[in-house]
Amino acid sequence: MTLLAVGINYQTAPVSVRERLSFPADVLQPSLQELHNLKEISEAAILSTCNRTEFYCAASTTNQQILIDWVAQNKHLDSHDLTPYLYSHTGPALIRHIFRVASGLDSMILGEPQILGQMKTAYQAACDAGTLGKHLGKLFQHTFTAAKKVRTDTAIGSSPVSVAFAAVQLAQQIFDKLSEQTALLIGAGETIELTARHLSQQGIGRLIIANRTFDKAHALATQFNGYAIDLSELPNHLAEADIVISSTASSLPILGKGRVESALKKRKHKPMFMVDLAVPRDIEAEVEQLRDVYLYTVDDLQHTIDQNMNSRRLAAAQAEEIIDTQVDYFLAWLRAQGAQSTLRDFRLSAETIRDEALQKAQLALKNGASAEETLNRLAHTLTNKLIHTPSSQIRIAAENERHDLVAAAREIFKLSDTQ
Repeated sequence: MTLLAVGINYQTAPVSVRERLSFPADVLQPSLQELHNLKEISEAAILSTCNRTEFYCAASTTNQQILIDWVAQNKHLDSHDLTPYLYSHTGPALIRHIFRVASGLDSMILGEPQILGQMKTAYQAACDAGTLGKHLGKLFQHTFTAAKKVRTDTAIGSSPVSVAFAAVQLAQQIFDKLSEQTALLIGAGETIELTARHLSQQGIGRLIIANRTFDKAHALATQFNGYAIDLSELPNHLAEADIVISSTASSLPILGKGRVESALKKRKHKPMFMVDLAVPRDIEAEVEQLRDVYLYTVDDLQHTIDQNMNSRRLAAAQAEEIIDTQVDYFLAWLRAQGAQSTLRDFRLSAETIRDEALQKAQLALKNGASAEETLNRLAHTLTNKLIHTPSSQIRIAAENERHDLVAAAREIFKLSDTQ
């Protein structure tokens, strides 16, 4: 049995290739079962995210081409066109890889936590499809343990490394309770969506999303129980906002000093926290001069992000040490599986000898033999039969000068040295 993995990720393939190899939830189960039906594959799981697709298998071969050909056929691609974008791992390298992926060490954003949840989803999908067995099942369980230990024992996920997260964290430092605040987000792109998600997770009281295209604002606001407005309505709602975060592609500022000053008057100079994540700026620099405004730009946050990324890199070095240890633990488990059939056969042989000796003892008692005599004979018979084969094999090993086997026998049976 060989553990085998093939995959692509954001480092090896552009999004145009990655999207062709994605496995949405509605096709995942039949695809897993189809992969599992290959005669060389005994266990299978598929991890599919926007940044990577990976196939994990327990196989009777180390030939990765079998897996590549199946992927190409499933996605109606030429395997030769696919190969340049792929990477593969077997054995210890695979174990290390999956541990690193689940711990966020192989992610676009170092230490990001979402991948662990995606890995658990892949595990559950394989369970539901009936394509997991002892080896892959154990590998996933050990993967979750390794990732949890990395999260618990290092600071790899404790510092924000996206401007959206950093902005929300800064808002939390300024306001005691986000649940009592109103946030106004300007824009509807990826950064604003991520900001909305973080604010929602932190329990923001009210969320307003303004965008030049109302339908985009409405679609985003609906996801987070927010309220959508057209950008032209901004002057009417600005005074409601305790938090303003803007990220648009506008070439000119959207908020000027005069408009913010008017909003502050309506608010009776209740402070406003403003973050401009756009380049070029959405908020005029002069707004910073207003007494009741706390204005931060993307550059202000970038310093924090750079510091936090350095912290994550230091934590990643600790995480690699943890993973080294966890890989050794799993390899030890794998090696132990190789002895299972031997242990099973050894136990079966001993139980057969026991049953035969016990049957003779019971017959002797039935025929009137004394209990003491029967017990002595049973003990003598069991001892002789249990040590006969090992004794014979040790003698043969010594005659053939197989001193390694004699030494192994002493270790296995824990025999103390005698003079």
